[in-house]
Formats: sequence, C-alpha cells, structure tokens
Amino acid sequence: MAKRATVEFVLRPFEGLPGEPDWVAMREVVPAATGTARTTAEHGSREVVVATVLPMAWPALHRADGTIMIALQQHAGSGDASRDLADLLLRALELPAGTPITSAPLPEPGPRLQDVLDLDVPFEVTVHQGFDFWTEGGTDLGPDVGPALEQMNETIIPTHRLSTVDAAYWARMGEREYLRWAVPHDEQDFLDALARLHVRRESGLGDQGAVGKFIGAFRSCGVLVPVWDLAPGTEAAELEEPVQALGGRLAEALAVEGPLDANERRARAGLVARQLTLR
Repeated sequence: MAKRATVEFVLRPFEGLPGEPDWVAMREVVPAATGTARTTAEHGSREVVVATVLPMAWPALHRADGTIMIALQQHAGSGDASRDLADLLLRALELPAGTPITSAPLPEPGPRLQDVLDLDVPFEVTVHQGFDFWTEGGTDLGPDVGPALEQMNETIIPTHRLSTVDAAYWARMGEREYLRWAVPHDEQDFLDALARLHVRRESGLGDQGAVGKFIGAFRSCGVLVPVWDLAPGTEAAELEEPVQALGGRLAEALAVEGPLDANERRARAGLVARQLTLR
C-alpha cells in the first residue's frame, strides 16, 4: 500500500493573504464574525464567506441559497491551516446547495488558500453579536440548528472590532474588558518597539495607562496578539482614540534603529516572559 503523503507544518499559514492578522484574530479570539473572500477565476470567481464557526461545528457549508461558507475555528488539522481550509473550500464548491461538510479528514499536499483565493479582494470583517448570520436570508439549516443557535447566542462574549487600527478587538468577559490586537509586524521588531515604549511608560492606553494596561501576549499562526486589560466599564468606542495614539507611538518606535539600551533589554525580557503560544 502506498504511503499517504502528509502536509508540511507551516508556522505562519495565512501569510500573504489580505488581512492576515484578522484571519488569526477570527481563528482565536472572535466568537462571531464573517470575512469576505473570492475564489480565483480558475475556481469560478465564487464569493466565499469566511466564518469564525458554523452550526454543529461543521467545517464548511454550501448553503441552500448558494453561499459558500468555511469555518476558521478548527483545532484539529494537518499543520497547515491554509491547506486545510483550501481543501474544505474546494470540496464545498463541488457540493449541491444545502449540503454541509460535517467532518474534515486531513488533506494531502495540494493548493493552499493563497493559490485558491483572489488576493486582490480585501478581507473585510464584520463582527456579529450573535450567530444569526448562519440563517441569513431565511435559510433553513435543519431542526438541530435552531436550539444550537439559541444556546450560542445566549453565551456569546460581546466583541467589537475597532475602526482606527486594523485587527484590534474589544471584548467583555464577565466583569472585565480587554483589548486583543493582532499585529502584522515581525515579532522581534514589535517586541523591541514595545520595550522602548514600556520603559517610558507608554505601552498602555490613555494617559499613564489609565484606559488600559499591557498584560501580555500570545502567539498564534505565527502572529503576535498583545493583550491589554482595560479600566472597568470601558466601552469599545472609548478605545478608538487611545488605540490610534498607541499605534502612532508604536510606529515611531518601530522606526528606531540600533540596539536596545540596558533598561529596554530588561523591559523586553519581562515582555517575553508574558508570552505563550497557542497551537
């Protein structure tokens, strides 16, 4: 029996796609959102809805109204999320309308999203405050979906995407609010820049971090996602100006050339100690 070919591990699977940090954020921290994509002419120039999750944890769906949907939040995979999703997308395109893909066997080597999607189409994200987008246009997904939809809508974490910077998401978890911001920069360069700001007490949000304090970061799909703990009761709209200001300070710090000084190196070591990697 011939040995099955395996897909090689890719640390940064969404690199090269429009809106790479948003792909990562939707995969890891956003409960309900959709993004826009389109297949290449070779694959029919079909509009695709990229979703955080789909009903019954389906990996993909060719909805009855003809909409092609793929779900980002899938934890089992080949080691290359881009290849996994491209395989699902191509399979969904071949299904009759109204048919879900209910399981996702590991694919063999083949085209990736970077090969299947039109890279000139922007990845425009819409955050939803529930999962009603599953049944948009009155689409009936079967008797089991209704109870699942109601349950998930009741337990969703309120989340908003900020407009003044890219891929930054406010979320309320219980009695606390957080900002999680997927950044497109090289990780080492970003940590150097953040260390420079941290020494000057400028790594927070607002004056002296009054709106939010940096508490750590996690890494997923090769992208760093810093996290700020916000002042209790902070609403998403209140973050727009402080986050934009922080973005400006980070841009200036990223442009600085030369090594860190002793204080900045110590600050950087502390920042690194607060990181973890999500697999």
